Amino acid sequence: MPTDTPPFAGRLLAWWDRHGRRDLPWQQPRTPYRVWVSEIMLQQTQVSTVIPYFERWMRRFPDLASLAAAPLDDVLALWSGLGYYARARNLHRAAQACAAQHGGKLPDSAAELAALPGIGPSTANAIVSQAQDRPAVVLDGNVRRWLARHSGTEGWPGTSAVQKTLWAEAEIRLPDRRGADYSQAVMDLGALVCTRTSPACDACPVAEDCQAFLLGKTGTLPSPKPAARVIEKRLFMLLMVDPENRVLLEKRPGAGIWGGLWCLPAAESSRELASITGLETTEMRELERFEHRLSHRRLQIQPLLAAPGRATQVKCTGETGWYDRRGRARLGLPRPVSKLLDRFENGEFK
Repeated sequence: MPTDTPPFAGRLLAWWDRHGRRDLPWQQPRTPYRVWVSEIMLQQTQVSTVIPYFERWMRRFPDLASLAAAPLDDVLALWSGLGYYARARNLHRAAQACAAQHGGKLPDSAAELAALPGIGPSTANAIVSQAQDRPAVVLDGNVRRWLARHSGTEGWPGTSAVQKTLWAEAEIRLPDRRGADYSQAVMDLGALVCTRTSPACDACPVAEDCQAFLLGKTGTLPSPKPAARVIEKRLFMLLMVDPENRVLLEKRPGAGIWGGLWCLPAAESSRELASITGLETTEMRELERFEHRLSHRRLQIQPLLAAPGRATQVKCTGETGWYDRRGRARLGLPRPVSKLLDRFENGEFK
């Protein structure tokens, strides 16, 4: 770094004081619980998407005790549509662990936080830095991107070797104070300036010594994630309605796709669905097929509408039941199921 260049943290904090985000809901107030929930929600999800979910969450679960005491179905219902449902299950498990082992509070140390379900080292540091105003390394996706560019680090940031290098680079840039502001500033730099495409280098407060900028590599750093094989799968979903206009739903196993959520009866073929429900395949009418993308899967969903009059033959258990619109609102539903039920409510499947 040139001798006349001010320290990195000072430049970044001066920029953040003028341009940073200081009115996010989890900053008012910045409690450990609110920061924790926001950090989990923000994993692989944009701020604009998270805000309404966060606000609804805090109205229903204003503190750790209320979250720990809630049924998992209530937790998943509030999470419906946010995706990556393991995050919600881990929030619930971690809250229960805190209630049982930490006096109903989140631990103060990053090491103890990282031992809880769903909290890694970066998230633990984000909670500590923002809730306790202590400088600590935060290395979310936005930070990894600009840090790889600023330090000139080659390679995909998802590998352990590159992450180790970036962690060390982040440590040498930490300030001595203003930990909460700094951790928000490093995230804002990636979200607002050093974006994935077309970074605003002319507005960057640390461009003067950014290696990617100086070497013309902002378009190639960080290295892209290796292409993952996308699995194609066809899934049949059965929409069965009883005389009271209720829909048959079943709770999925805790592990696997949509774990713990309530779903329409689903199988890989109409024959398998017929075997499960006792219907004949001729009693199922095909509706318009649609596609749903998951991280490494492309689902071709074939909805089927059951012929009326057979609903009374279905026996319900604790994992299967008939739900009207009000009842469904209290359940965690996968997005494609919500999409189908919305179309059903709008009268599209007459």
